[in-house]
Amino acid sequence: MRSKIWVWLFVGVLVIFLGGAVTSAWRFLRIDDPIARVIGLAVLVIVGVGIWYLYRELSLAFRSERLGRILEAEGGLPEDTVERSPAGRPDKGQADEQFARYAAEAEQAPEDWRSWFRLAIAYDIASDRRRGRAMMRRAIRMERVAPDGAYGPEAEGRS
Repeated sequence: MRSKIWVWLFVGVLVIFLGGAVTSAWRFLRIDDPIARVIGLAVLVIVGVGIWYLYRELSLAFRSERLGRILEAEGGLPEDTVERSPAGRPDKGQADEQFARYAAEAEQAPEDWRSWFRLAIAYDIASDRRRGRAMMRRAIRMERVAPDGAYGPEAEGRS
């Protein structure tokens, strides 16, 4: 809960900054100087990219949290049994072992979003955040196509 408060605080501050940037961009656009107008347009583009990125990350967070609640209700959330150093770094050998187990599960059940969700968690524990996020996005797409877990041509016929 504490991290959610920080996220929303950060989002609020970011929205204030984006609002200020849009105001500045509008002022640049109103000046009768081509360079000022280019600066104003560039700022608007940057703000647009920022809004898109913020939406994308918040969407990923909300959707992965929803899938996590579903798995928790089913008793299918992976347990984090990897020991950590005092600095919080996971034991590499244990993380690799856990990763191998969830990777094998995803290979055996490639149509089940649950296996990809667990693989995403394993990637995260193994400190490969980029691939973990990619696997989480895959799990979210799969669950959206077929919430009952089926994925592929047979699931598309039911949509």
